[in-house]
Amino acid sequence: MDSTTMVLALALGNLTLCATLFFFEQSSHKRPTLPTWGWSRLYQAGGWLLLAIGATGVMPEGLALPIGYALVFAGVAWESGAAWERAGRLRWRRATAPVLALAVLAFLLCWLIDPIGLRAVAASLILAAGYLSVAAALARGWVQASMLQRFLALATGLLAIVVGARGALVLLAPAGWGWMTNDMLRQFHSGALYLLALLGGFGWLLLGREREQAELARLEVVDPLTDVPNRRGFFRLLSPWMALARRPGQPTALVVFDLDQFKRINDSYGHPAGDVVLAHLAAICKRHLRDSDQLGRLVGVEFAILLPRTSLDDATMVAERMRAAIAGERVKTERAMISLTASFGVTTIRPDDSTVTLLARADEALRVAKKAGRDRVEVAASALAPVEE
Repeated sequence: MDSTTMVLALALGNLTLCATLFFFEQSSHKRPTLPTWGWSRLYQAGGWLLLAIGATGVMPEGLALPIGYALVFAGVAWESGAAWERAGRLRWRRATAPVLALAVLAFLLCWLIDPIGLRAVAASLILAAGYLSVAAALARGWVQASMLQRFLALATGLLAIVVGARGALVLLAPAGWGWMTNDMLRQFHSGALYLLALLGGFGWLLLGREREQAELARLEVVDPLTDVPNRRGFFRLLSPWMALARRPGQPTALVVFDLDQFKRINDSYGHPAGDVVLAHLAAICKRHLRDSDQLGRLVGVEFAILLPRTSLDDATMVAERMRAAIAGERVKTERAMISLTASFGVTTIRPDDSTVTLLARADEALRVAKKAGRDRVEVAASALAPVEE
C-alpha cells in the first residue's frame, strides 16, 4: 500500500466512525452531539483527508500539509484527552492546549528547515508522544482494569513506539540501521498508524460496551437511589453468613428498620423530597457502620444491616446508636427541613435459619417496635431463646 492510499484509508475510516457515532446519538433520542472521542476522530479524518488531497496535487501541498498535520495532531491529542477523561482526569485541556500549540509550532519549524526529512521525523515523534499518552491513560488503574483495557494499553504503547522509532532512527542513522532500511521503516510506520486507527476505533467502542455491561450488572444488585445493595444484592451478601451460622463461632446479627410515617413525607412534600430523605438516611447509616458491616435496601423504606461477628447485645447497641443519629438530624430538602425517626428490629442468625425465617423474625421485632410507639429498638423474642441441640 502506497502512502497516499494509506492516508486516504485513514481519512475514510475516521469519517465512517464519526458518522456512525453521530447517527447513534440521534437514534437514541438525544441531541446529536459528538463526545471528545468523536471530535478526535473528526479532526483526524479532516487532517488525513487534507494530506491525501495535497499528495494528489489537487490542493497546494504548502497549504494542505501544515493544516493537515495540525488537524491530525489535534485529533491524537483529543483522543488522548478522551482516554484521560475515561480515567477520571477531566481537566486535561489545560495541559493539552499549550502542548499541542508547541507541537504544531515545532513541526512548522522543522517543515520550513527541511520539508521532507526533518518534517517526517517531527511528525513521527509528535504522533508517537500523543499515542503514548493514550496508552498511559488506558494503563491507569492497571490492577482493577479489565483484560481488554490492559491489551489496548499495551498494544497502543507498542505501536506508538513503532511510530516514533522511524523518527528516532532517521535522526540517529539517516542511511538506515543494519538490515532496517528507511523504506522498511516507512512501511512499519504506515502499518502502525493504520493499526492504531483500527485499535483506537474498535477498542474504544468495545470499552464503552464493556462499561455498559458492568453498569447493568451492578444495577441488578445495587439500589441506584441510595447506592447500597438492593434486596437481591443483600441476600447474595447474606448467603455465606447463613452457612457460617451452622458452625460454632461468633454470632452474626441482622437489623431491619424503616422510617416512621414516611408516607406523610411523600404526601406533604412530594416524592423528590422523599428520595432526598432516603439518600440522606443511607448516608447516616454508613457513617455509623464498620467496613465489614453491610447496609441494604430491601423494599420501599425498609432497610437491613448485616453485622458479621456481632452479638445480640452489641447489635442492639449499634441499632440504638443509629436510631439516635437518625432522630438527631434534620434533612434539608427544597421545600422544608424534615425531622426523621426510625424503628428497628434486631436478631441474630440461628443455625437452623433460612432467609425466610430470619427475615420473618426480624420483621416481627420491627412490628413490635412500631406498635410500641415507633422510634425505638426491639429485639426479636425468639432470638433470646436458646437453640435446642
